Formats: sequence, C-alpha cells, structure tokens
Amino acid sequence: MKTTALMSGRSETIAARAPRRNDDRVILHFDYDCFYASVFENLNPSLKGLPVGVKQKSILATCNYAARARGVKKLGLISEAQKLCPEIVIVNGEDLTPFRDVSKKLWSFLRSHSWNGRVERLGLDEVFLDMTDVVEYNQELLNCNALQDSFFQLSRQDPERGFSFDGTRFFGCVQPPIDPNDVPDLLNNPLCVRMLLASHLAGYLRHKLEEDFGYTSSGGISTNKVLAKMVGSVNKPKNQTTLLGLRDEDVYNFMDIHKLRQIPGIGSRIAHLIQDHVLSTNTADSYDAHSLEIGAKVTVGQVRQHQSMSADLLERILDRPGAERGSGEKAWNLLHGVDNSEVKEANDVPTQISIEDTYKSKPLNTPAEITRELRTLATSLVRRMRIDLVVDDADPSDPASQENPQQRWAAYPKTLRLSTRARPKPGATTPENFSRNSRSQALPSFVLNLKDDGIEAIAERLAAEVLLPLFRRLNPERSGWNLALINICVTNMVMVAGPNESGNGGSGGRDIARMFRTQEDKLREWTVYDNTPAQDAPTTSTQVASPVEDGVWIEEEDEGGGEGTEVRTPPAVVDAAAVSLDSDSDAWEDGDETQRCILCGHAIPVFAMAAHERFHAIGD
Repeated sequence: MKTTALMSGRSETIAARAPRRNDDRVILHFDYDCFYASVFENLNPSLKGLPVGVKQKSILATCNYAARARGVKKLGLISEAQKLCPEIVIVNGEDLTPFRDVSKKLWSFLRSHSWNGRVERLGLDEVFLDMTDVVEYNQELLNCNALQDSFFQLSRQDPERGFSFDGTRFFGCVQPPIDPNDVPDLLNNPLCVRMLLASHLAGYLRHKLEEDFGYTSSGGISTNKVLAKMVGSVNKPKNQTTLLGLRDEDVYNFMDIHKLRQIPGIGSRIAHLIQDHVLSTNTADSYDAHSLEIGAKVTVGQVRQHQSMSADLLERILDRPGAERGSGEKAWNLLHGVDNSEVKEANDVPTQISIEDTYKSKPLNTPAEITRELRTLATSLVRRMRIDLVVDDADPSDPASQENPQQRWAAYPKTLRLSTRARPKPGATTPENFSRNSRSQALPSFVLNLKDDGIEAIAERLAAEVLLPLFRRLNPERSGWNLALINICVTNMVMVAGPNESGNGGSGGRDIARMFRTQEDKLREWTVYDNTPAQDAPTTSTQVASPVEDGVWIEEEDEGGGEGTEVRTPPAVVDAAAVSLDSDSDAWEDGDETQRCILCGHAIPVFAMAAHERFHAIGD
C-alpha cells in the first residue's frame, strides 16, 4: 500500500508500512470485577448475590453483575434502575475513601510480587505489571522433560517460594484459540513459552486476590499494555485471556474486530476525526465528546484497510490547532497493536492528591454553600494526606520506638491548588465551557502538624484562612457563581528521608530529624558544659490575628463607602520553626557562621538552619 504525502510543497511517495511490534516484554493487566460494588459487598457480606448499585448524586455510577443481569446499566438514572430492578440495593459511593483504601491494599499485594518495581495503577480498579524479568527467570528454569510437574519461583533468593503448575497447557483462555494438544509443539517458540508462564503467574495472582482479599478480577496477558488491556476484556468477568500473537496476522485480526472507540489511547476527538474521514462525513459542528456514536460506527479493520490509509495520512487528518505532533504515527501504531509505552515504576507516594465534587444538578451560588463545601473537601483532603503520606517512624535499632512508633511524613506537598468550573448563568446564550479556573499557593505549614490539632480542626482552618481567599480571587463576584465543580489538590511532593534513606536530592542515607533528636547523646562525651546561670533570653512575640468567625464571610468596604469584594482573612501566621515551602528554602549556603535556634538554644551552622527548622516542624 502506498500513499502520497505533501511535504514542504512537494509530493513524496511513502510506503504505508505496518509498524513493527516488540514482543520482548511480558505485560499483565488486572481489572477488578465490579470493583466499587465489590467493596460494599466485602464490607457488608449480606449484599453478596443481591443486585447492588453505587450512586453518586442522582446517577447510578456503577452496579454489579447481578444488577446488570436484570437490565440495569451504569451511568443511568437511579429512578430508571429502580424501575428495571425494584429489588436493587442502592449504596452511596460519593465518599471515595473506602475505594482508595482497598485499591491501595490490592496494589501493594501485586507490587510485592514484582522484581523491577514496574506496577502501574490505572484508576482505582486496574493495574499493569511488567513481569518480563520474573517470567524470563522461570523460562530458564523450565524442565521440558517434566512440564506437568513444573514449579514457578516467585523469588530468586528463596527457591521454595512459588507455586506448582502444569506446563503443558495455558491457564485460562487463549486468543486466538488453540488446540491443547498443539501446546507441546508450540513450546519450541520462546514467545509461546513466555506467554504460557505468564498465564500461570496471572492465574496465581488472581487466585490470591480472591482467596486472601475477596476480590475477583479479569486478566489480560500480552507483550504490551494496549494488547494486555484489550484482551483482558474478552472473557470477563472472573477469567483471563492470553493473546498469543505468534504471527502479525493474529494480532491484526484481533484488533480489526474492535470498534475504533474501544482502542485505549485513541480519544474521542481523534476517533471523531478518523471516523469522519473514513465515512466521508463532516460532523465537526455537532461534535460531542460524550456521544456514544464517536468511533462506534467504524472498526479498526475498516480504518486500517481504508484507501491510502497510512501514518502520514492520519497525521494530516488529525492536524488541527493545538494538536500533538506525531498523533498520526501514534494512532497508526495503536491500530496495529503496537504500544511501546512503559509500565511506570511503582511509587508509594502519589504525585498529587486531589479531592473534588460536582454540583451539576444544583450549582453553588451562595457564600454559605461555598463555605460548607470547602470545609467538606478540605476535611477529605487532610484525611487523604494522612493516609497516603504519613508512615510510622520506627527506628530498627531502637526496640522502644518499634513498640510505640511515632508518625512522620514520608513526603509532604509544597503546593495547594483550588480549581472551579461554572455553568452558564440562567438565560445566558453562551455554550457551556468545561474548562477549569485555578489558583495555587504554597501549602501552609499548619497542615503538616501531626501532634496538636485533629483533622477537622486543621481542615476548618485550611478552609477559612486559605481556601476562601483563593476562591475569592478566582471568583470575585459576591454571589451567583453557578458553580458546577470544586477541586482541591496538593502537589509538588517532597520526599522526607527515613532511616537509612535519603530525601529529594539528598545523599548519605540519613534522616535529618533523627540526627538532631540524637545529637545530644552522640556528642555528650565531647561537650564542655558551662554551669554559669544563664540570663533570661529575650522573648519573641508573635502577633496572631483573630480568626474568621465560623461560617461568616466578612467583606471590607472601600474608602468611598461602597461594598468591596475582598474577603477579610487573618494574615498567615508562620511559626518560628515552620516548614518553609518555598523552592529556595532547600538551598544550602556556604560559610562557617552559626545561628542559635530560638526554640531549643542549640548553635546551628547557617547552612543547616533550614533542616533544623524542619526538624522542629516535624516534631520529636
């Protein structure tokens, strides 16, 4: 197949070659079955076997298979679901905390079986694992003379840790289907051996997820993320499928039967433009990102085999203002089942923590509504930060600290961001704009206090002193905002070193907080003490502004007597040893000068004062 491309004003013929696929990797994909409903079923076992729907606002966000068997569909109205299935049990899923907790627990289990740390979450209910090294290690150990009595090792160090399996057959389903009697002959192909081993590993992990945690899952096994995700959907639920792409035609045939919108990585806008080109239609004026018809009218096979279709032609089809360069080549690769994206390495610390709520059916318009919602979201945010970022600070060399471990931040965010989205005012003729308006600032240090104040008190202070002023700068009107969404996010995480670790950009594997806690004992024998009575040190007074009254929006008046639009809030109170969240605070200065800490009296080198202040902020 050839196509003519216009490049730099001249015609150039380019062969529309199919991209080459790399089959060296082993990628597993797990999708927890009806995850959100399953969380409620595990919390309340009496719900198992009953039709269960999870609501958010007035929408049925999802439902279990028992409800779907009765005709209930997710993302429908609750009233419609109750008409189709009067016995359906509706549970409130607006609080995502239990879903996040379970998702983290299951992800941690899967990560514990990874050797390379490449374990990537996709949402709360899907996980990718790159198990190439584990499978290749077991491929070397495989005894072709005793395949039925094979043993899969899960650890290089402990040869007894693993499970037995039958190496003469695949675990679960295979795509395209194969005769079990042909498996011994196929084992002469190294790719087939890797996929067979991977199928048994996926089956073992799925079994442990159900047996140890109570969650069933569907699995996909292939050589890249897109193929693994797509093939895992073939035999849902509670099953798995291995894509055995020994020939390119096997992969093409698998891809060709899918609708364009079913391909991960091809979004609604790209699918819309490609579908219009293939069908020779022009529906740009009626484009709706949420329409179920986008990409559903053509298959991958129709696109691939369309006249003169190539990566270059796709690039021209997708060329529009703001389009990502190389979109045509990326789409062309995906249509052929080629995906070179890596499974991201696992990280205990999220890159950001985001809490939001939507108010589409009842937009927010009054100060009281805004105050209430900001407090609610702030409480969820602080609680989430404690769950995801706080760890027990036990010193392995100190038995006492292991019995009663104190808590510390494994990482802390430096930036707080508030985002809102408004709907058109009643009677307005302008179309709805789905973009968000955002404002950011440094996260105040009091949010990181783990000792004195509870979550609710910190959240209330965060809402009153920080979020309300941010909201006022975002939305200067006094009322009538018609808000459909509020999002609060913390980001720019800074790692805090633990025992035998180093933080961001650090070295030497030391916890600066623990170093200062133990410095007096370590230096005692070299310390010369002055027994002369010390004079009273001068006191430092800090003026603290009165807090904003509970739930009251106080507005200033301008000099002309008219009503102003600013929120009067107390100035930020910075403790003497508060954690500085400015980027310059981590700079280390040269010199031998010292300063005396006003909190503990120690003489600290200037270059170490920032770290010493952080030690006081973290707490003993």
